[in-house]
Order: sequence, then C-alpha cells, then structure tokens
Amino acid sequence: MEMTNPMQPLIKLSAVTKTFRNGEIATQVLQGIDLEIYPGEFVAIMGQSGSGKSTLMNILGCLDRATSGEYFFNGNNVAGLDSDGLAQLRREAFGFVFQSYNLLAGSNACENVEMPATYSGMTAQARRERSTQLLSSLGLQERFYHRPNQLSGGQQQRVSIARALMNGGQIILADEPTGALDSHSGKEVMRLLKELSAQGHTIILITHDAELAHHAQRLIEIRDGKIIADPGPTIPQVLPASEHRLQGAPKLKTEILEATKTAFRSLHSNIFRTVLTLLGIVIGVASVIALMAIGDGAKKSVVDSISAMGSNLLLVRPGGPNQRGRGEVATLVPEDVTAIAQLPHIAAVLPELNGSFTLRYGNVDHTTEVNATAAEFPDARKWPVASGTFFTTEDEKNYATVVVLGKSVATKLFADKNPLGEFIIINNVLFQVIGVMSERGADPGGQDQDDRVFVPFKTGSLRVIGQRFLRNITISVDDEKNMEAVQTRVHALMLERHGTEDFHIRSMSSLIDMVSETQNTMTFLLGSIAAISLLVGGIGVMNIMLVSVTERTREIGVRMATGARTRNIMQQFLIEALVVSALGGVIGVAIGLGAAMLIAKLGTPVAYSLTPVILAFSCAFLTGLLFGYLPARKAARLDPVTALATE
Repeated sequence: MEMTNPMQPLIKLSAVTKTFRNGEIATQVLQGIDLEIYPGEFVAIMGQSGSGKSTLMNILGCLDRATSGEYFFNGNNVAGLDSDGLAQLRREAFGFVFQSYNLLAGSNACENVEMPATYSGMTAQARRERSTQLLSSLGLQERFYHRPNQLSGGQQQRVSIARALMNGGQIILADEPTGALDSHSGKEVMRLLKELSAQGHTIILITHDAELAHHAQRLIEIRDGKIIADPGPTIPQVLPASEHRLQGAPKLKTEILEATKTAFRSLHSNIFRTVLTLLGIVIGVASVIALMAIGDGAKKSVVDSISAMGSNLLLVRPGGPNQRGRGEVATLVPEDVTAIAQLPHIAAVLPELNGSFTLRYGNVDHTTEVNATAAEFPDARKWPVASGTFFTTEDEKNYATVVVLGKSVATKLFADKNPLGEFIIINNVLFQVIGVMSERGADPGGQDQDDRVFVPFKTGSLRVIGQRFLRNITISVDDEKNMEAVQTRVHALMLERHGTEDFHIRSMSSLIDMVSETQNTMTFLLGSIAAISLLVGGIGVMNIMLVSVTERTREIGVRMATGARTRNIMQQFLIEALVVSALGGVIGVAIGLGAAMLIAKLGTPVAYSLTPVILAFSCAFLTGLLFGYLPARKAARLDPVTALATE
C-alpha cells in the first residue's frame, strides 16, 4: 500500500455518473458527482431512500464502477483496474461495516474477523493474533469462538468493525451501521467510529438519520443523485503515527489451503445435504468397483476353466462349415488319428468317443458319460489321476476292460469306500476300477466334468458304445508358438484324406481369446451401467453446488467486499465440489471392495485389481472437477453489489 499524502485527496470523484439499464429503460442514479475526501476525515453522506447514497457508497468502496466520470484513489485512476485490481484495493484500503452485519453464520467471531486477511499474505498465526487483539480491544475477549447466532446485535456489529480493521482499515465505509441496533448499542457503535476517526482512520458514514450524521466532522447531503450540500473537506492536523501493512499477496498453495479449510467448514455447516450429495458419488463408485470385480471374476473363472484343459490343444470335430449343429455327423475315423500323429510338433493325438450309459455297483445305479479315449489323455488334458493309475497303451491294444472314474462318479457309487480294484458293470460288461481322476469342477457351460468315466478307446468303441466314428480328435501341440503351423498342416492333411471339408478345427487358444473378448464386453457393459450412476451422482453434485451458490450469494458478496479475488471464489466452490467427490470416491471404493468381498463369500467368482479402483476414483474426482466448474464459475462472476443486496 502506498503512503498516504495528506496534502492530496485520498478519494477524488470528478463528474461521476451512474446509470442502470433494464432493457431499453435507462435510469440515471448519480448525476455528475464531484467529491474530495482527505485522509483522516470523518464524513457522513446523508440522504433519503432513493437519493443515490448507497450507489455512491458502492462506487467509493470499489464494489461498483461509475458509468462516466473519473475516480482517483490516492492520485491513481481506479478506472484502469480490473476486477482483481479492485479486489486488491478493497482488501488493502477499505473496511466495510454493514447494517445487517453480514457475518458468516458457519464461522465463529475470530474466523469472521480473519476473513479479509485470508486473501492477503498474512500468516495464519499472525491472523489469529490480530483478530483476538482486535476483538479484545472491542470488549469481545470472551466471545472469540462464538458464532453470530450466539451474539447480540451490538456484539455482531463490533465483530463487523473488527473485520473492517483486520487489514488496517485505512478507510471505514459504514452503511447504516446502527440501523438494526437498539439505541444503547447504536451509541456504542458511534463511539467506536469516533475513536477510530481520532486514531486517524478515514470514516465514511452512509445514513438517512440526521441525528446520526451530525456525529461526523463533515456532512454531505445528497438528493436525486446530486450533492446538494457539502461544507468542503477538513484536513486533519494529526495523522496516525503508524499504519498496519499487509505482507503481500498469498502464495498459490496458501490460497488453496485456505480455500480447502473454508470448503470443509461450509460442508460441515450443512452436513445433511453434504451426506446426500456424497451418496450419489458413493453409489456410483461402489457400483463400478463391485460390478467390474464380478465381471473380471466371471472372465477369470471361465478362462481358467478352459485353460485347465490345455491352451496348446487343437480340437478336430466332424462336420464341415455348413454341417455344424445338424445332429450326429460321422466323418472322423481312427485312421485320421494315426495320420495326424505323423506330423511334426505333435505331442499327442487322442481319439475321443462318448455316450451316456448306466453304471452299476452292487445295488447302486448311476447314469453318466462314458468317454473312450487314449492313454495320453491325462497329460494332453492336464488332468492328473488322484489315486490308482490311468490305463496304458497295452490296455488299449488288449481291449482291456478297465475303467478310471471321475470324482463325482466314485462318490456316487462307492461313497466313502475305496473303489480301486472293485468291479462295476457298464452296458452289461464287467469293468475293473483302476483309478480315480482328480477333481476338476464344472466346465465353462456349467456341466460337472467329474461326472464321467474313462475307458480304453478300442474297448469303449467295440464293447460299450458300439461305434467306430469319432466324436472328436484332440491334438496336443508341443509348443503354443507352433499352434498356427500345426493347425494349417492338420487342415491340409484332413482335406487330402477326406477329399472334402467335412470337418472343422478349433484352437483352444483362440477359444480362450474369444471367450476373453466376450467377457471383456460383458464387463464393459456392467461397468458402463455402473458409470451411469456415477454420472448421475456428478449431476447431483452440480445441482447441489448451484443451489449452494444461490443460497450463499450474500456470503460471496461479503467475501468480495473484503477482498476476495475472482479466483478465490472459484477455488472455494471448486474445492467444495472436489472434496465431496473425492470423499465420496474414497467411501465408494471401500464399500465397493466390501461388497465384492461379500459377494465372493456367497460363492460368486470375483477378481480384484487396482485398475477399476483407480479408474472409479479418478472418474469421481474428475466428476467433481467437471460438474463443479460451472457452479464455481457462476459464483466467481457474481456482481458484488448484487450479491450483497440478496436476501
């Protein structure tokens, strides 16, 4: 702040006019005001309602701009200042005392007094020391932490005066300061203003009360937008020996910290609405995380189930491209298996044939699938034997009547008894149990893979199923990188042998890719549905913030009057939206993970990963940023005069 020169006017208005427009209607409120006010003067501007005194006060306090004319503050033309420049001038030079006090309901006395200094470079400790000192000097030492509704009208006005002095109060603009007070409190406020004048503060009192105006050293009368009486300036002989000075503009991180504190204070003051706003974000984030965990779990379950069969497998099935799904097709024969086994990079070739038959042990019957296959089945299918052994190539050659049971079949027929060495009847043929397979679980289609038995291919083909044609041929490739080459060779060989494409080949790796892609699509759809709820939550944040701006318009006006820049208001409301969204994101993540854990305990496959958590939280944060910007911008663009006039 520049040093004040007592020999030049502190404030000088030259031919100032102010015209308000409503459509095509123009109303001139001030008509060529010429005015000089020197440092240390106690000036009263008196006029009836509609005389233009309040408009003149708004222009003097840099809350509004003149339509024409010039305004010089300490010799500098105010017309060249932008909105932030005017905010700086209000912050550094002016202190406002309002008729209705304009204290923030959610802040205590100290916090209300400190408000102008939060927009300066003063440290938090220095602010608190100065606010308590000012309140103590005004007789409010026992009211530091009382909120406005806990104070009397006179006490609230004294807090308002302390706030006006927080940044020095070079000029005190008092707008009907006793209008809402009883006579005793009114006299007390006027005594304080006289004391401040005696200390060298420039006091500008706006009033319609002639008795109140006569307390000033200089009485200016205004009527119909014109000054009709002004005795002229009286230059005080004594100026203040020292003046409180600011510490410069605050750093950006300090601004953001203060805006964050203000945001938390505001959210806490209306906790119920804050919780309702949080709810939309919480539901959206929790839904995204839980549904994506379920989708990923389903994908992992299916892929693991298919992969357990062996990702290096090729399945040759009967029927050409136009024959699939048209009933039994008999095109594959055991000789095809022998021919394929001669190709390079073949680890094993399994002929497979199956049928549904009733098994009998003692007086227990069980109908299940009988699978006739080769001795290499456990290695090719990556399905080991749990107890006993699998049949051998010798068993195949000798048409041995031996059988290996699936876990479910063994349990059904033998309960807790060891089945090894026992005999069962399959299609009226006696088979000896030589092994039990390890538990496999359900296949991707939900069918129990353990509800089947395995017999040597020749035995099953001749003595059980009575069929020579194969259901399919399973080829185990020695290395997955050779899958494509082997598939090409098998296709060429089968085409050469059959003379027509009466078969089709499916790669397990391509099946896994296809299933993964399908599951990814389903997961994406689930995530999209959940994201819609997050979007709705974001719209809720914007709606609540817009309502908040409307409800707190007067607060915004007070902050602007005490020196808040456009960006300070923007920061406050944007941070409020971000705090709600971030807090909702954190709670939503916790609930989403908790819901996924509960679902997993109920038996549904669930897969946890960091990506959905980061994605959901980031979306919540960005939702607050995007949907909080519009209300924040609306708040920052409010006109200070209009905002202060809002009821």
